[in-house]
Amino acid sequence: MWLSPQGAGPLRALRALRWPVARRPPRRPYRKEALPAPEAPAVLVTAAEIRQYLRARGIPFQDGHSCLRTPSPFLGPRRADAEGWTEGSPHSLFIDKTTGRFLCTGSLAEGTWEDLQASVEGGSAGSWTGEGEGGQAQDAHSSDALRIWDRAVPLAELPEEEEIRVARTMFNLAKVSDATLKRFSVRYLRGARSLVFPWFSPGGLSLKGLKLLKAEGQGDGVCYVETTLPRPTAYHNLFGLPLISRRDVEVVLTSRELDSLALHQATGLPTLALPRGLTCLPPTLLPYLEQFRRIVLWLGDDLRAWEAAKLFARKLNPKRCSLVRPGDQHPRPLEALSQGLNLQKILRSALPAGHKSIVSFRQLREEVLGELSNVEQVAGVRWGRFPDLNRLLKGHRKGELTVFTGPTGSGKTTFISEYALDLCTQGVNTLWGSFEISNVRLARIMLTQFAMGRLEERLEEYDEWADQFEDLALYFMTFHGQQSIRTVVDTMQHAVYVYDICHVIIDNLQFMMGQEQFSSDRIAAQDYIVGAFRKFATDNNCHVTLVIHPRKEDGDKELQTASIFGSAKASQEADNVLILQDKKLATGPGKRYLQVAKNRFDGDVGIFPLEFNKSSLTFSPLAKGKARLKKVKDDSEPDPKKPPSKKGGGASGKQKDKAAQAPAS
Repeated sequence: MWLSPQGAGPLRALRALRWPVARRPPRRPYRKEALPAPEAPAVLVTAAEIRQYLRARGIPFQDGHSCLRTPSPFLGPRRADAEGWTEGSPHSLFIDKTTGRFLCTGSLAEGTWEDLQASVEGGSAGSWTGEGEGGQAQDAHSSDALRIWDRAVPLAELPEEEEIRVARTMFNLAKVSDATLKRFSVRYLRGARSLVFPWFSPGGLSLKGLKLLKAEGQGDGVCYVETTLPRPTAYHNLFGLPLISRRDVEVVLTSRELDSLALHQATGLPTLALPRGLTCLPPTLLPYLEQFRRIVLWLGDDLRAWEAAKLFARKLNPKRCSLVRPGDQHPRPLEALSQGLNLQKILRSALPAGHKSIVSFRQLREEVLGELSNVEQVAGVRWGRFPDLNRLLKGHRKGELTVFTGPTGSGKTTFISEYALDLCTQGVNTLWGSFEISNVRLARIMLTQFAMGRLEERLEEYDEWADQFEDLALYFMTFHGQQSIRTVVDTMQHAVYVYDICHVIIDNLQFMMGQEQFSSDRIAAQDYIVGAFRKFATDNNCHVTLVIHPRKEDGDKELQTASIFGSAKASQEADNVLILQDKKLATGPGKRYLQVAKNRFDGDVGIFPLEFNKSSLTFSPLAKGKARLKKVKDDSEPDPKKPPSKKGGGASGKQKDKAAQAPAS
């Protein structure tokens, strides 16, 4: 990625931007990201300011659906003139109208709005004509990807008919023709029994990455295991991109490569598969979708796919988007092809995403039917470590506000870390705002909980567990101490747009009290902040978990909803109220239990005991087995069943640092 080194001054950032991609030194392709601190706000520029800046400097641009498009300074004058960017060339510079980030689709150079300004004002872009040809750099994993790609063969060229039949059955490819597989360059890796889907550069000239799909039997069904090279967030691409013509004005987006194959074969329409499925639509992909006047999102057959489609349509501009509603008559495209359904007819039934309001039950009836048909999914994502939370809350739902409280020293931060980690490992994209303890300490707690044990006692395993932990959709705000609610909400808004965050944890509310205009009235300040988080959760369909300290109570009394500091607004606005009770015993360390004091979803409330495990820093009743490491073997064939291997050199003796012996409060 073209990002200036963190903390570098303007001159160093300018120099980094001036170098074409081919001259960039190799670097680790994945880095866990932290969201910016107040000194560098997340939202730096508006679309109007970008337009004004470009006009003032005589830079031509076109206004698109989600981006502004200009000639690219990274392609060189000859190539830029030859491409004729005003006539629909895909090789242009795209500037995101929401964040100001830019991407050159020809050279894959990208950076921030400040980087682009430094390039223009410093003259490093060669008077907006660029220096040299970029886009030829190979990432650190290209050799592994190429080695796998060379070993894989087209499915039709397997030496044994029985092997072809088994592979087609496992991946439900009975009705997908060899011609379709060949058109999309799909291959089969025999040793790993996996389909190989390639990610090519926009022009289709070079292989940039691979996704391997392994089918494993699971009861009466099949479970698919994905492995990507490089890692999922290291390189963004769309499966099927080289097949898109400049003349195409309509495209269908799917969440799986197999669905794209089925759709194209049945309809002949251009189809693209999102690299991260339902998890995220990275803004980096938006420039590749600018040419389409209509986008149909057919992402799956359940409520989660429907929610993702509505979320992604907001980024793509709802006016040009249509959504295929999941249901019995609208299964996944691959299943629809297998069942002999008319995929063209299903696409024609797609609903426009740009409804401004709902005025009658006629428009609501399909929404109601969807909820009645997917009762468990409506209840939300279920916890794996806390079955009692599932019994009471039923699940973790988007758009809700949860207030969490507990006595000082009871382990609020440690519990809420595991609570959030549990959801994050199940695909709930999570943003942490820890104002009380540092991100390093918080990450150490969560990594210990993730590994179910202290890694300082087995440092040789650190790299293995850290690699798995990095792959989680987990991000941290870099705030510490008192912060303004406006700055925090702006950062949250940025995270929802860029990373499709659906769970935000704020630990804790008291650290925003002193920054507000109501600082003389702490109760009014708290009510204002709670209202802001409530509005954010509703407007962005994002769950917010808000930690609030309780009032000072007698040590022998249990906390109640009324014990939450401030007025009753916090408990009134909250959809859920969770209280970590810590009953001190004269003869022992005491007993902790979690109380669900409010549940707006279905009204169930109650308590269940918690037992703290000091070695793993967990409260979950059953210590589950370690997550299996998905990695590529030395011979470049993925084997998800292989346990993590031990690598030396993960950390030196100087890196040892004893973890906290008691949970963080």
